[in-house]
Amino acid sequence: VALTRADHPSGTDRVAEVAARAEHASITAIVNVQGDEPFVSAAAVSGALAMVRDRGFPLGTVAVRVDASARLRPEIVKVVAADDGRALYFSRAGIPFPRDGADDPAAAAAPVLQHIGVYAYAPEALRRWVALPEHPLERCERLEQLRPLAAGLAMGVAVVDEPPARGVDTEADLEAANARWAELHPVHR
Repeated sequence: VALTRADHPSGTDRVAEVAARAEHASITAIVNVQGDEPFVSAAAVSGALAMVRDRGFPLGTVAVRVDASARLRPEIVKVVAADDGRALYFSRAGIPFPRDGADDPAAAAAPVLQHIGVYAYAPEALRRWVALPEHPLERCERLEQLRPLAAGLAMGVAVVDEPPARGVDTEADLEAANARWAELHPVHR
C-alpha cells in the first residue's frame, strides 16, 4: 500500500507516481487493477502481465469474449484487437459494428471483446503514457487507454476464457458488488 497525491487524474497516474520511487527502480513490469474491477480474476491479471513479460508489448491489458448483445451497452468497454493481439481501438460504442446486420455471417465471426480494467506496463511505457497530454479520443470516449494508442504505443490484449467479472460502472453494479462483497466477507456477530 502506498499513499499518493490527491490530484491525480487517473489510476494510471497514481501507479506511475509509486513506480517512480527509488525503491521500485528494479521492477521490470507493473500491474494496475482498476478500482472499478474489485472481483477481477487471477487469470486476468496474469494475462495482462504476460503481454508485457512474455509477448514483449510495452503495455498489456485483458479482455473476455461476450455475446453480441454487449455491443449495445455503453457501460461495457469493447476492444478490437489485431491478429497479433495488439489493441486497435477501445470504445463504449458497438464495435465491431455489423454493417450488414447482426444476422450476417461476418458479424457472427467477429468476436465481441469486453475490456477488463487491468493494465500491465513496462516502466518506460508507463512513464511515457503519463507524460502524454490528454488526447481528444480519450476525452470523447472517456477511456484513458486511448491516449497511448493514439501516440503509437502498442498495447497487447490477452483474451481469457472466462465469464467477465462484474465491474462497478452503474448504481446497480455497486449494489450487486456490495452484496457479493458481503457474501465473500460475512461479518461474524
